[in-house]
Amino acid sequence: MSYLDDPRVFFAAERTLLAWNRTALALMGFGFIVERFGLFLHVVLQRHDEPIHRGVSLWIGVAFILLGAVLAVLSSVQYRRTLRALGQAEIPKDYWVNLGVMTNLLLALLGLALAAYMALS
Repeated sequence: MSYLDDPRVFFAAERTLLAWNRTALALMGFGFIVERFGLFLHVVLQRHDEPIHRGVSLWIGVAFILLGAVLAVLSSVQYRRTLRALGQAEIPKDYWVNLGVMTNLLLALLGLALAAYMALS
């Protein structure tokens, strides 16, 4: 348990969680772009007579999306561990401490849904 009795410690932990949230979101966005790059090349190279073959770009993109989803979950777990170490004086009264965690978990679920959609379509 921490004995700093300073709410800035809690807000620093929350800022760190939200920074990991942005990183996870960026990884998912990059994965989407990589996955769609195969389709872009198909259109640019004007291979309309050949079937669309996404190949490696599909699996690398899906891997980035899954990495972002895992990162969102792990950062939420780390944040919850940090909260358990804080004292009551460090957490502002009536503050929604789990809003960032819920956002991260929703982001992870949406990332998993996106990865499944891309892998199965």
